Amino acid sequence: MIETRPLGSSGLKTPRLVLGGNVFGWTVGDADSDMILEGFIERGGTMIDTADVYSAWIAGHVGGESESAIGDWLARRGRRDDVLIATKVGMLPGEGGTGLHPERIAAAVDASLKRLRTDYIDLYYAHRDDPETPIADVLGAFSRLVETGKVRALGASNFSAERLAESLDISAAQGLPGYTVLQPELNLVKRDDFEGRLQMLCIDRGLGVLTYFALASGFLTGKYRKEADFGQSLRGSRMAGYLDARGQAILAALDTVAGETGATPAQVALAWNAAQPGVTAPIASATSMTQLDDIAAAMSLDLSPAQLTLLDEASLDRSDR
Repeated sequence: MIETRPLGSSGLKTPRLVLGGNVFGWTVGDADSDMILEGFIERGGTMIDTADVYSAWIAGHVGGESESAIGDWLARRGRRDDVLIATKVGMLPGEGGTGLHPERIAAAVDASLKRLRTDYIDLYYAHRDDPETPIADVLGAFSRLVETGKVRALGASNFSAERLAESLDISAAQGLPGYTVLQPELNLVKRDDFEGRLQMLCIDRGLGVLTYFALASGFLTGKYRKEADFGQSLRGSRMAGYLDARGQAILAALDTVAGETGATPAQVALAWNAAQPGVTAPIASATSMTQLDDIAAAMSLDLSPAQLTLLDEASLDRSDR
């Protein structure tokens, strides 16, 4: 039986893994997308994470490619009740303007619903903070989506502790639906964006936390151990910044724990993430069924206190060592 965890006060639950949808409509074709998406649900997963901006960074793409691929899969399978869909607004300009302007939110949600081929979104994120739009206006626009049933719950991504706290205070003071989930970056290589004030805020206010880049763009899978390995994927160029003495120490610790548990480095890295205070589940993507089988097994992997300590010590910033 796979454990599920509540996502704050959103009313949603998820196992200890959310499937990242950034690869769909980009590095994964339609047939493989269907297999991976359906395979994730069959293995006990529930939530698929995407965004309207995926994958506008590719030449010839305009954004919405991932949502369209997921929507086509939903239409082909003919079932929606066992799937949670999370998507985002705020990075893709379009009808209604840019950022989190209320008119942009109203237009973007309808476009996302059309691409996803569904009449509601389970979790709708502000993809990043928009300092140019008053917080009350942003929350008012989101509240209208909840009131009309287009969105079930709200989340925030890439927010500072100060701005998230201010948003939570305003929603409470005005009686508006508030953010119930945060999506920050967190992994064994990159911890400082979440740990500290943001982490404590989420714990104190009871927010669910779903972490992105949980495998550090693939570095924590262990397949990038020397420069010659960088050509294995489109993300390989990012590995140069990770493959230093600290990165090698993290890989060595992952190998040790993997040997003790019979798991893979990727599974260990995801289990470490899910064990962090305040974290509900990490997000990770898969471009093949082999990768899906690897990450899905993390949903049932528990690490001992000693193993978590070993990983923590290896991932300390070099200035603290």
